[in-house]
Amino acid sequence: MCPDASSFVLTEVSAKQRAESARGWKLLRVSLRGQRRGISSGIGVGLLWSLAKSVSPLLVQRAIDNGVSQPNGRLARWVVMILLAGVVASVCTGWRRYVAFRESRWAETALREQLFAHLQRLHFAFHDSSQTGNLMSRAAADLQQLQAFVVMIPMTVSNVLTVVLAAIALLSLHPVLAAIALAPLPLVNVVARRFAQSIHPAALAIQRESGELSVVVEETVSGIRAVKGFGAEARQAALLQGAAAGVMRASLATAEVRARYLPLNDALPTVSLVLVLAVGGDMVLNGRLTVGELVAFNAYVALLLWPLRNIGQIVALGQRAAVALSRVDEVLSTAPAVVDPAQPVRLPPDAHGAVTFDNVSFGYGLERAVLDRFTLHIAAGESVALVGGTGSGKTTVARLLPRFYDVEAGAILIDGIDIREVRLAELRRAVGIVFEETFLFADTVANNVAFAVPEATRKQIEEAARLAGAHEFIMQLPHDYATVIGERGFSLSGGQRQRIAIARTLLANPRVLILDDATSAVDASKEDEIRDAMETMMRDRTTIVIAHRPATIALASRIVLIDEGRVAAVGTHAELLASSARYRAILT
Repeated sequence: MCPDASSFVLTEVSAKQRAESARGWKLLRVSLRGQRRGISSGIGVGLLWSLAKSVSPLLVQRAIDNGVSQPNGRLARWVVMILLAGVVASVCTGWRRYVAFRESRWAETALREQLFAHLQRLHFAFHDSSQTGNLMSRAAADLQQLQAFVVMIPMTVSNVLTVVLAAIALLSLHPVLAAIALAPLPLVNVVARRFAQSIHPAALAIQRESGELSVVVEETVSGIRAVKGFGAEARQAALLQGAAAGVMRASLATAEVRARYLPLNDALPTVSLVLVLAVGGDMVLNGRLTVGELVAFNAYVALLLWPLRNIGQIVALGQRAAVALSRVDEVLSTAPAVVDPAQPVRLPPDAHGAVTFDNVSFGYGLERAVLDRFTLHIAAGESVALVGGTGSGKTTVARLLPRFYDVEAGAILIDGIDIREVRLAELRRAVGIVFEETFLFADTVANNVAFAVPEATRKQIEEAARLAGAHEFIMQLPHDYATVIGERGFSLSGGQRQRIAIARTLLANPRVLILDDATSAVDASKEDEIRDAMETMMRDRTTIVIAHRPATIALASRIVLIDEGRVAAVGTHAELLASSARYRAILT
C-alpha cells in the first residue's frame, strides 16, 4: 500500500474511533443527568478531602520548623491540627467512595432499564438479526464499564484539585525547587494522550470479542439438548475456545499498550521526587531551605504521585466506558419499525373480531414476497383453517395480524379498523396466539397461565386450564398450580407445555384467536381430550387455525388453502378433498 493510501486508511480509522467515542461520551452525559446532584455532592466531598490532604504537609512543615526546632514551639498544637486534618481526610475518603459507588450503580441501573425497555419496543426484525449473547453483553458487561468509570468521577476531580493545590503550595514554598519538581508534568500529559489514543481500539476489541464469547455460551446453554443430542460437545468446545482466544488476544493487546505507557507514566513523577531530594537536600545543607520545608516539599511531591500515576487508569476506564456506551448506543439509536400511531383509534367495543386481509404483500425484506396480494375476509366468530405447504405464508399471516411485522402493501383490518391505527397494547390484547414453539417461564404453573392477566383468580386460572385439557396433569404435579416449572418449561412434556400455553391464551380472552400449529406437540389421544373445549371457545370467537393434522383442521368451519402467498382455494374439508389436488397432497 502506498504511503498516501495508508495515511488515508489510518485517518479514516481514527475518525471512526473519534465518532464512536463522541457517541459514547454524549450518551454518558445524557445518562448522568439524573445523577447530577448526587455526583456533585460526591465531588464536593472529594474537594474537602483534597483540602485536608493538601494542608497536611504545611502543618507538618510548621510542626518541624516551629514546634520541634524552636523552644516552646507548642508542638502539641501542631500535632492536634495534623490529626484533625487526617480525620477529615479519612472521613471524606469513605464518604466520597460511598457516594461514588451509589451514583455509579444508579446510573448503571437506569441505563440498563432504558436499554431493556427499548429492546422490548424494538420490532421482531431487529431481534431476528441480533444475537442474544451480544445483547446480553451490552446489558451486562458494557454497562459495568460505565459503572466503573462513574465511580472514578468524584475521585478524579478531587485528584485534579489535589494536583493544583499541591502545585500552588510548592510554588509558594520555593519557586525554583517547584519548577524542578513540576518539570516532568508536561511529559505526563503527552504520555497520557498517546495512551488514550492507543488504548481505544484495544478496548473496543475486548468489548466485541467478549460479546462473541457471550453468544457462544448463551447458544450452547440454550441449545444444550441439541448439543448433547447430536454429540456436538467437541464442536461447541472448539467454538468456545476460539471465542475465548479472541478475548485473550484482545486482552493481551490491551496489556501490551499498558506495558508500553504505564511504566513511563509511573517513572516521571518519581523523577520529580528524586530531583527534589537531590536539589532540596543540598539547599538544606547550605542553609537555603529549612528541614520542615524540605519535608513538606517531599510530602507534596508524594501527594502528586498517586494522581499522576492514576491518570493512565482513568484514561483506560474512560475509553472502555466510551466504547461500551457506543455499543449500547447502537441499540438505543435503533428506531422501532413498528410503533404506536400518532392518533390511535380504539377497536369497537361491541364488535367481535371480524378480520380482513386486503391485498396484503409482505416478504421479510426479501426479494420474493411471502404473501403476494393476499386477500381474505373472516367474519366475526368464524373459525378458519389455513392450510399450505412449507413457506406458503401461513405463519406469516399469524405474525402480521398482531403487528409483529408491518405489511409492505395492502392493509389488515379488525372490525373495520386498520390495525396500524390501533395502539399496540390494545391490538395485542385483542389478538391471542398459541405458537407452535411454546415458551414457558421459570415460574409457577399458575403464574405461567396468568402471564397476560396477572390479576386473575385461582378459579379463572383453573377454568382456563380445564378448557385447555391441562387441569388433570397440573393437579398431579408436586404442588399442583404452585409447582415451579424449570427454565423454558423443559421439566414438562411437549404436550403439557402446549396445553399450558393454550390455557394462557384462553385466559387472556382475546377477540381473535390464532392457533399456529398449536396441537403439534399434543399426541393424538390428548388432542381428543381438548377438542370439545376448543370447539366451545371457537364458537364465540374469531379463530385462525394453522394446522397440518386433519383432526385439527376439522375444528374450523372453513378451510383456506394458501399457495405461493395467495389464496388458492376455499371450502370445507370434504369439498377441498374432492376438488383440490394440492390440498390432498399437503394432507398426505
